[in-house]
Amino acid sequence: RKETLLRCIMLNYIWAFMILVGILYGSVTGNISAVGNGILDSAKEAVSLCVTMLGVMALWTGIMEIANESGLIRAATNRIIPIIRGLFPELPKEHKAWNYISLNIIANILGLGWAATPAGLKAMEELQSLNRSDVASDAMCTFLIINISSLQLIPVNIIAYRSQYGSVNPAAIVAPAILATLVSTLAAVFYCSIKINKKSKIH
Repeated sequence: RKETLLRCIMLNYIWAFMILVGILYGSVTGNISAVGNGILDSAKEAVSLCVTMLGVMALWTGIMEIANESGLIRAATNRIIPIIRGLFPELPKEHKAWNYISLNIIANILGLGWAATPAGLKAMEELQSLNRSDVASDAMCTFLIINISSLQLIPVNIIAYRSQYGSVNPAAIVAPAILATLVSTLAAVFYCSIKINKKSKIH
């Protein structure tokens, strides 16, 4: 917690320094009015983007809730667990972490990062309950790597950003995003498999 707090403080100092430099440079070069206009325009864009993302988030959160109530999430979870079980050999079969891990993966596949985060945090809590050390366990590291690589079929956030900033075809990013995240996920799975096999041979 102390390290996290120190990092936040350092980021605050960095951003404050950058803002101050920008204002001073604008004053020296006679462009202070442009700096002021840029601040106001950026603030307006930030609010507009937040409203757009709020609508997108509400839509997909509602869809996820419908899928959950209809049992679709449970069915998808049951199908994913056998696929990913080999990545977590030390995790008991009936442990609660499986549900959170699978839900996190499903949300990431659908591009719902905000829905994936709570499930990811709960998964880490459950994995830590099995860990007798302050150092992250193999399962925790594997889950983090898979979560970061994150195969996405529908990059909702990027589509929303592109739409907000006037893209003619916001969904054109879908195919490249699928290819890029597929490669990153396969690389993550391959890396984790190698590490797990090496450790099992050592022990």
